[in-house]
Amino acid sequence: MSVVQNHSKFLNLRQKYQTFEYHSYSFKVNNGVLKAEFTFLLNDEIIFHPSITIEKRSFYRFDKLSDSLLKNLVFHIGMVELISYWKAACPPKVIIKPHKLTGEQVLFWKKLYFNGLGEFFYLNGIVTSQDDFMEIVSEGSMLEPERTPLSSEAVLVPVGGGKDSVVTLQLLKNAGDKVIPMALNPREAVVRSIENAGFTMENSIVVNRTIDQKLLELNNRGFLNGHTPFSALLAFVTSLTAVLSGAKYIALSNESSANESTIPGSNINHQYSKSFEFEKDFTNYFSRYITPEVHYFSFLRPLNELQIGALFSLLSQHHFSFRSCNVGSKTDSWCGHCSKCLFTRIILGPFLGDDKLKNIFGKELLDDKSLQTLFDELTGVANVKPFECVGTPDEVNAAVSYIAQNHVAPLPELLTGVSYNKFARSAMFNLLKAFNTEHNLPEKYLSVLKNSLKKISFD
Repeated sequence: MSVVQNHSKFLNLRQKYQTFEYHSYSFKVNNGVLKAEFTFLLNDEIIFHPSITIEKRSFYRFDKLSDSLLKNLVFHIGMVELISYWKAACPPKVIIKPHKLTGEQVLFWKKLYFNGLGEFFYLNGIVTSQDDFMEIVSEGSMLEPERTPLSSEAVLVPVGGGKDSVVTLQLLKNAGDKVIPMALNPREAVVRSIENAGFTMENSIVVNRTIDQKLLELNNRGFLNGHTPFSALLAFVTSLTAVLSGAKYIALSNESSANESTIPGSNINHQYSKSFEFEKDFTNYFSRYITPEVHYFSFLRPLNELQIGALFSLLSQHHFSFRSCNVGSKTDSWCGHCSKCLFTRIILGPFLGDDKLKNIFGKELLDDKSLQTLFDELTGVANVKPFECVGTPDEVNAAVSYIAQNHVAPLPELLTGVSYNKFARSAMFNLLKAFNTEHNLPEKYLSVLKNSLKKISFD
């Protein structure tokens, strides 16, 4: 993606729109369906009403939850949701009307907003700082954390339709605990992933998120737009559904490479809200200000992308049904032209073989010279990684090196004229044996992951 110089637009919009207000939130439970709506005001001129709806499920326990805890959970979803609307004009003052925040809470939100918008600031050419980009003031009553009984035998797994959440879902299913799949605005690949893993949508959590159309109108009118920390929204929404379901554990599928900056030498990370830093901050915040009972962690955090690819290769029922391509998400397809498609082809190359991958993607992506720029970004030849959820250059180069060294001549177009001697064959084996010790996995799920890794056979 190219940088657009919108700093002057940023300053002009902040001058015109000086306040953004989280005015209110409301929710109701009707026939087992929970609907929450949020009201945001831009300069008291433009009103936004985004909402979420949690579909009815027999295992929800509304009768066992206090109204105050439910209010706390819903309010915090609005705290994440607001950043998508704030970014349109980036007002310097944000007013939180419903509830008073402590100084520590304000610091948490400013850090999340600023780092979660790192890509947005970078690609819009906006220069600002965590101290200066916004001031947060709050009013209203304080919310108090509460304890609520949750089952340590139940784990909720958000499913996105890609290979990572498929691996988490399948491995935890084998662990013996009660696994509850969760889907936010599920697309076809999500439904297939859940059903291919042996679950039904009726026994899965489904949440529908609605974006206010006025935000899209502002985008069309030339207001500021860009990436927001979606995984942070998912964290708070998933936590609400975990409490509703009585599940103590929430198992994400974020790997160790999500910690790496997209822009080398900076804190700009497309995957910031998937990073271990955010995971730790969120866990501390949720325990301190909402409830200490929920255990939020990433099941795949100790692993790199190659290890996840190797584990996925063992799950043949998912090989033709998963989708990791954001461009093709609306048409349930692989677009064949984006960094996600190319990265997925490369990282699975050592494990699934060229013929099968050609059938999955509909062509040999490594023979497409139009993908040269993306290939250079993935392999680290370019200075900046793609602004997508992709692995590190070391992981990509190890896979590419292995593919090149084991490919029957002639080599695919993207691999010709490139020397991979510096990426020794041992690079693959070293990465497949790696294990990141910075994680929040409960001991029983850590054992599941380690035992699963023993099943990887690689020559």
